[in-house]
Amino acid sequence: MTQVGDILWRPTDEGLSSPLGQFFAAEGPRLGVTSRSYDDLYRASITQLGPFWRSVARFCGFTGELGDRDLIGRLPDSVFFPDGSLNYAEEAYARFRDPAELLLADESGALEHVDASEFWRAVAQLGVSLKAAGVEVGDRVAGYLPNIYEAVVGLFATASIGAVWSCTSPDFGVGAVVDRFRQIEPKVVLAVSEYRYGGRLIDRRETLGAILRELPTVTTVIFAGSSLNPPQGRWKVVTFDEAIEGDHPLSFARVPFNHPLWILYSSGTTGIPKAIIHSHGGIVLEHKKVLEIQNGIAEGSRFFWFSSTGWMMWNFLMGGLLVGASIVLYDGSPGYPDLGQLWRLIDRAEINFFGVSAPFLRSSQVGHVDPQSLINGDSLRAIGSTGAPLTIDGFDWVYQHVRGPVQLISASGGTDVCTAFLGSSPMHPTRAGLIAAPALGVAVASFDEQGEPVVGKMGELVITEPMPSMPIGFWNDQDRHRYHDAYFAQYPGVWRHGDWVTFYEDGASVIYGRSDSTLNRGGVRMGTAEFYRVVEAIDGVKESLVVDTSAIDHSGELILFLVTTDRADDELVQTVRSAIREQLSPRHVPDRIFFVSDIPKTLNGKKLEVPIRRLFLGARMADVASADSVANPAVLAEFEALVEGRLP
Repeated sequence: MTQVGDILWRPTDEGLSSPLGQFFAAEGPRLGVTSRSYDDLYRASITQLGPFWRSVARFCGFTGELGDRDLIGRLPDSVFFPDGSLNYAEEAYARFRDPAELLLADESGALEHVDASEFWRAVAQLGVSLKAAGVEVGDRVAGYLPNIYEAVVGLFATASIGAVWSCTSPDFGVGAVVDRFRQIEPKVVLAVSEYRYGGRLIDRRETLGAILRELPTVTTVIFAGSSLNPPQGRWKVVTFDEAIEGDHPLSFARVPFNHPLWILYSSGTTGIPKAIIHSHGGIVLEHKKVLEIQNGIAEGSRFFWFSSTGWMMWNFLMGGLLVGASIVLYDGSPGYPDLGQLWRLIDRAEINFFGVSAPFLRSSQVGHVDPQSLINGDSLRAIGSTGAPLTIDGFDWVYQHVRGPVQLISASGGTDVCTAFLGSSPMHPTRAGLIAAPALGVAVASFDEQGEPVVGKMGELVITEPMPSMPIGFWNDQDRHRYHDAYFAQYPGVWRHGDWVTFYEDGASVIYGRSDSTLNRGGVRMGTAEFYRVVEAIDGVKESLVVDTSAIDHSGELILFLVTTDRADDELVQTVRSAIREQLSPRHVPDRIFFVSDIPKTLNGKKLEVPIRRLFLGARMADVASADSVANPAVLAEFEALVEGRLP
């Protein structure tokens, strides 16, 4: 039986022929590292921040300018390369050239190839069309798109002219999209009015129309795909094909190193989702480092990560262009027509790096998928896993059912930095249940409640030194108060990420999941505040509480508790389920719904989300909530009875 720490894969040549090995030879001496020890290089990367990131730029290629200054200030207000200038799209153009290509796959089994040269032609024309629509440097362009070609062109065209990109998946409902896009006031929206998922064509015309009516700054909508009679309104309607017509030369607007590139979003746990701004320079350096040096993805590689456009892993996948790799997109459900669909794509697209989520691997395991009987896997070099902790059983299943000497890379990071803090390298063996190593350039640690570093015991994941891809701020947070409060309130001058982690003496780690109450269903993260805004707007619902009992080794249940005004019937239950499905996402429809007399709250009015979750995971009420700290302690007995099955 596989045990924690058992070695399941070893590098064949100690990683010396990989880009990481080449980086040691080329840049190690400049950093004072003469050994081939990853630990030595790691220490240099977090103690010599400016020289290390200059080494990354020099080794991976950098078209822009870094300027004379490396880093000014300290966390939380540090700034990398304040005199630098570049363009994200131009950095990609320098390396993503023929014969590299985009490979487009979907549920039908089709696989389309788009040459790099054709892609850049479309980027050039769309950039011109965006300018013609009035988009200037710093303006926002939003996408309401699945993981399709038009989304990639949209990102790079937007970046090429110095505008700011932001995107959501079309399975998000009206409220979830408006809460995001209304903050950033986009001028142009790229959208679909239908998409396919699970073998069904899903019509989003009404949803899209409702979204656009709530975005008064939108002047132009560019429709991708067939766009069944797209919604009309005060906005100008253009098809994507029209927007990429022409023969204009490709050009790039050089912007400052810390100019906004794109806006990602927090889950909305504590209110309206935070609009997280990443910079051109920070993302370019970080993605070049993590993809090429850390994971060996470069020219000639075929890189895949299953993601929707609403997850940071889609932006991470786009980084493949920065290192010259071909990237593989998949549009649709990973389980349609069956759970072998993505596995079969490995052979069809000759994928080298196959990225998925830990829940997908778990689904394949419990669904009795046997990849080695579906594919030969000759091209496959590595499997990446993120989105949730990967269990020992998950590690074991991969090596029992995937043919060949494949490196399994369990990684953990976040939307906040659009990368991984923890992962592996071509020099690290794969050990069951463990994340192999901290990422280069990331000063990661585990802190106890007193802010002291701990090893060998669980603590809060923190970052003690700046990273280039840390956000340059939140949108509409000019005094940076919300930014500071989000990451630096608990440990001043130290980034608190919100994950529980244990580090070991050798640098390996185990992640235990979020230390907040984010709902993560099928890889779609959503905060409870977003959930409540939909549920509590329904006639008859007075108040609600939702908990997700997902644990490390299973997806768990989503349980909703309702306090109603005067009705508690099946019709209301169906209304609630339908509203969640349509306005948030199908993945967040509750498994169980209970009617209760009240919602337990703290004395200052906060719902007891985490304590109730722990209660439904088996903890005793006395261990999760003190009656002295609850505003309405009598209701605790009601929840206790629900757990014990004494109430319907």
